[in-house]
Amino acid sequence: MDRFIFSFLLATTLLPLTAHGEAPEDVTLIAEANEIETQIDAHAADSVAALRLRLERKQILSNTDTNDLTIIDTLDSGNEALRVILYSNNTWKYILDREVARDSTIFEKYWDTTTLFPYREVDLSELPQSIVIELLDSVTSYHCPYQGTIHPNGKFGPRRRRQHQGIDLPLKTGDPIYATFSGRVRISRYNYGGYGNLVIIRHDNGLETYYGHLAERLVEANQWVEAGQIIGLGGSTGRSTGPHLHFETRYYGRSFDPERLIDFKSGVLCRETFLLKKSFFSIYSNAGQDFDDEIANEEQDQREIAEQAARRYHTIRRGDSLSSLAKKYGTTVTNLCRLNGIKPTTVIQTGKSLRVR
Repeated sequence: MDRFIFSFLLATTLLPLTAHGEAPEDVTLIAEANEIETQIDAHAADSVAALRLRLERKQILSNTDTNDLTIIDTLDSGNEALRVILYSNNTWKYILDREVARDSTIFEKYWDTTTLFPYREVDLSELPQSIVIELLDSVTSYHCPYQGTIHPNGKFGPRRRRQHQGIDLPLKTGDPIYATFSGRVRISRYNYGGYGNLVIIRHDNGLETYYGHLAERLVEANQWVEAGQIIGLGGSTGRSTGPHLHFETRYYGRSFDPERLIDFKSGVLCRETFLLKKSFFSIYSNAGQDFDDEIANEEQDQREIAEQAARRYHTIRRGDSLSSLAKKYGTTVTNLCRLNGIKPTTVIQTGKSLRVR
């Protein structure tokens, strides 16, 4: 367990005891204080144990897709901030009344519906080394934004010294894209920096999810959305080399690998509570994804594939020499040596392969 988390839990537990602030003045009070401290330690240990259980990996399936269902009734739950929604297929789920349950800290501070990264004044050094983020609780749900296999070159992290700050999921134009968690749409607009049609949702836990290259956006800025709600259709807008979803997860503008949360191939959420460590952040994550770099990577990939396909090899037979092979394949001895990492004086062996193009 991370030292920061344990310290936080212990400090939180100690708050009621230190509120009145007077130190014990005799042996009796010291004994009582020691007994209380032992109880606190046990309580803190229980809290840490419970947290460890929540941090364990799990397989949490996407909630039922209700986009095509009709709401037939809305019921009170006994909590004014919570409603029960009944659907036409005899299913139901909890919905938060956002006007009652509004969190001004999460959804108003650093809130900007036009600026991609409104957190520039936040000093990364001031963030704790580890942050406990609740992904799910008794009234929230999850839906995979798009289930599929990540492009081999579309994973999070550096590639050819360039930083890819999300993951790329190939799809067909028009495929539905879902809100991963419930939250409020911060941005829904065309981004000329490369994302194309982009939707950014800020969630109740402070995370933001980015959905780029959409063919169409189906939500507006400041709109509240539920997990599993269709927020757009997949496409290839912006600087894109083909239809795919560019998906990012960020905290205070800092990106981290979405695969820490979601297994995109199976569509399952990997945990209900996430321990976000500062070390997970990209060193470039306070800036946007450079899609020019992404396209350059793709173009280089295509050149390498074409070069690989154009390569030709010759199986050496008795009597072959570098000069005879150079003449046969319309090249030079110098080029054959360069392709194979050998010298003109190297003795070529019968049965070995020699690259000739």
